[in-house]
Amino acid sequence: MTARLLSVNVVHALIPDVRGDLDRTAIDKRPVAGRVPVNRLGVDGDTQYDHKHHGGPDKAVYAYAREDTDWWSAQLGRELTNGQFGENLTTSGLDINGSLIGERWRIGTDGLEVEVTMPRIPCATFQGWLDEPRWVKRFFAHGAPGVYLRVTAEGTAGGGDAIEVAHRPDHGIGLTEMFVLRDTDPDRLRRLLEEPGLAPDLVHAVRRTLTATG
Repeated sequence: MTARLLSVNVVHALIPDVRGDLDRTAIDKRPVAGRVPVNRLGVDGDTQYDHKHHGGPDKAVYAYAREDTDWWSAQLGRELTNGQFGENLTTSGLDINGSLIGERWRIGTDGLEVEVTMPRIPCATFQGWLDEPRWVKRFFAHGAPGVYLRVTAEGTAGGGDAIEVAHRPDHGIGLTEMFVLRDTDPDRLRRLLEEPGLAPDLVHAVRRTLTATG
């Protein structure tokens, strides 16, 4: 199956953050038509309200697979639309959860290239938005976090764009290993720290885990 971008999603409206630490949240993302510019700080027309945990060059774009959304839809017994997990890019046919830290994707034909930086960690805001019991624990248990992306070459994106894996690093350390760090072999974590260009947030989390595990 050819990997494709199904939709580009941006914030529809700032809404009350019913479970999180802030008064509002920008998690309500919905598909937009046409081609959308994507720059080093994210998708044109999108915004982040919680700048402590979201946004910036290393979390410029969040992608989630439609296959995982469909799995959750069946589990929850409700329709889930593109963007409902707060993602900017909804993909199909792309093994997001099997991607490697530092992997790069080309999207479309307008020069856009992105790099895998870290998994999404679920929070109370996400639980309030989905309004499902024990949502954070269930999301962790399923192990399909979706991915934050760094924009390494700016361009535009639109529904139907092909997605090509342009580069996979030699270290072989995957996104899901970073999702539950305490379960990852410490030697693999140390090897990852030798890689250049890691997101500072990921480096901090890995070092904290290594310190805690001795």
